[in-house]
Amino acid sequence: MPTSTSPQTGSILRQPLAVWAVAFASVIAFMGIGLVDPILPAIAKSLKASPTETSLLFTSYLVVTGLAMLITSWISSRIGAKKTLLIGLALIVVFAALAGVAGSVEGVIGFRAGWGLGNALFISTALSTIVGAASGGSGAAITLYEAALGLGIAVGPLLGGTLGTISWRGPFFGTAVLMAVGFIAIVTLLREDKTVVRTPTKLSAPFTAMKVPGIRYLAGIALFYNIGFFVLLAYTPYPLGLDEMGLGYTFFAWGLSVAFTSVFVAPMLTKRMKRTSALKLALTILALDLIAGGIVIDSQAGLIACIVVGGLMLGIVNTVLTESVMEASDLPRSVASSSYSAVRFLGGAFAPPGAAALAAAISPSAPMYAGAASVLVAVLIAFLGRTALRRVDAAHEESPLAEAEAITVGESL
Repeated sequence: MPTSTSPQTGSILRQPLAVWAVAFASVIAFMGIGLVDPILPAIAKSLKASPTETSLLFTSYLVVTGLAMLITSWISSRIGAKKTLLIGLALIVVFAALAGVAGSVEGVIGFRAGWGLGNALFISTALSTIVGAASGGSGAAITLYEAALGLGIAVGPLLGGTLGTISWRGPFFGTAVLMAVGFIAIVTLLREDKTVVRTPTKLSAPFTAMKVPGIRYLAGIALFYNIGFFVLLAYTPYPLGLDEMGLGYTFFAWGLSVAFTSVFVAPMLTKRMKRTSALKLALTILALDLIAGGIVIDSQAGLIACIVVGGLMLGIVNTVLTESVMEASDLPRSVASSSYSAVRFLGGAFAPPGAAALAAAISPSAPMYAGAASVLVAVLIAFLGRTALRRVDAAHEESPLAEAEAITVGESL
């Protein structure tokens, strides 16, 4: 039986200041994912690096983020959510600033890895903090978190493009400043309940979580889906051939697409169909979109259209996967999220350099076709895991009235 019993009614906008502080910092944290997109060509030119080398800015960031996710619940269960959030933010401030002063592409890659550590500590703790502090139930909390994710992903490329017109170093310094503001907001507004007795999480908990079939299948879906995700995000700036602002506007539109479907379209779909059905549908369309991107790789307008359509599908998949992980087991949410997120981020880590290598060895279209094939593997895993994922769909079937009420106010994700 699903463990979530929180009411799904209430307004997403009526939240304590502490929730808004964490949500604001979450927006900035998620900006880091797409921030470097518009400046990848500029970094390559300024630091005399190849596309494969600059793509490692994503890899170092995501590898460390994924691996660190395995220990974040162990840390936060011992020192508390607020301290974990602040340590994460402080690390991002320091390493974003260091990336801005780096004199080589290797230096930027290394500092992005440190940034990834801070990001893992912050992101994995932010969701559970928002869920715990938000009014309106877990549905409202997850909606707010996904809205922050979408907004951050949208604004990141635009900020990167705007500051990148001054210098490729600008986006890194801008992120450091904004994260410092987020740090101050959480110090000031977030109050931990000192009456709550913390139960330390075992270091092995995220690994043990993989024994749960539902978590294991969802992690597998996320692994292969994220390869397609980061082919679209990290590879397409090169064949597009746009300047910093052109790339910024393109991926701003992409990010808005992610935000729109994650907050509005995904709830509508899960009201009308099972979560696993919504996943299969969105993943299949994403695979077709990547194939179309490979076909029109030499057309700037065609590729931009594929990027935006891809964003629409990414928003649906992100939200449905997040909701599914929350419902897949009786494990504490922080443990389930850490285990799943570790595999998810590691999947995306190897896509950027792999895409660059495929483009150089075969053709500019090859990475798009490879991304499509990977997403289709995710669809296959969803079919193979239908028995293990029954619980994810049962949560949808058991309370249609509550679900319908939640959808009415746009809060059930």
